Amino acid sequence: MTALPSVRKPSFLSRLPIVSHLRISVGLQRGMLIVGTVLTGLFVLAAIFAPLIAPYGFSQLSNAAGEFPTQAAPSAEHIWGTTVGGYDVFSRTMWGAQTAISVIVIAVLLSIFLGVILGLLSGYIGGWLDRVLVVIADAIFAFPSLLLAIVMSIIISGGRSDLWGGIFAAAISITVVFVPQYFRVIRAETIRLKAEPFVESAKVVGASTWRIVGRHIFKNATRSLPLIFTLNSSEAILTLAGLGFLGFGIEPTAAAEWGFDLNKALADATSGIWWTGVFPGAAIVLTVLGLTLVGESMNDLNDPRLRGRRRAGKKKTSQVAQDPQGAAA
Repeated sequence: MTALPSVRKPSFLSRLPIVSHLRISVGLQRGMLIVGTVLTGLFVLAAIFAPLIAPYGFSQLSNAAGEFPTQAAPSAEHIWGTTVGGYDVFSRTMWGAQTAISVIVIAVLLSIFLGVILGLLSGYIGGWLDRVLVVIADAIFAFPSLLLAIVMSIIISGGRSDLWGGIFAAAISITVVFVPQYFRVIRAETIRLKAEPFVESAKVVGASTWRIVGRHIFKNATRSLPLIFTLNSSEAILTLAGLGFLGFGIEPTAAAEWGFDLNKALADATSGIWWTGVFPGAAIVLTVLGLTLVGESMNDLNDPRLRGRRRAGKKKTSQVAQDPQGAAA
């Protein structure tokens, strides 16, 4: 009796979102994903090691040699120059990454927690609960996201706050904007999944509602969350920067924030002082670009039609290379 060949189960590392997408990506799509991953990785590393990378504190105005000059050009002592307030631009840019990632983590995790729970309940239970939650989500979704974040920031912290107060105010403001997005996605998947045969089978064998929702529907309905997480992270950075730029962010003595630094650099631009605005602006652009490239690449690779088309094209090219005479004929 012939033994069946054993099927090797993929390792946990190879099943992680970005790693698994790198394995199936080819050509330009792989290049976009690699560039996005590198930019996102640099942002995360800058946030984690900001205390080691930054030569000065985010609100430091002097050292042993004396007070820092204001609007000083890039030099050996201040490699990216100083601001009108005397802050070191390089240090504030590095510390700003730490503030941004704190807001992203808190805001997106809160959004996922609330959006997933409400989406599961609304999609599975239905009835009047579904109608009420859909109306509330649509009403929130109809407001411009930045305007809604400004209103929530004013309600929560009066528009300005200290480090953690400002971070939580910005995070909760962004959470209110993001919850309807997760709610819509999870609700739609839950409605689709509860009509599947495996859910009907679970009902027949007597599984409780909470077991069906938690064990069978939750795992299948949340497969697209890594994609939404990356796209919402980039939107969270822009919303945080918008709040800081408009003066509803965190106090400069409490934390570094890229949007606030851009606001203070507006007057410098007309005087030819470019360094106070270029570096915080570049940090926002590169971070959003990295997260967007990762999210869009994952979105394309999750589409079986696009993925199958690429694989078919790759297979055809390989066959032509192996048998050029047959291809010519």
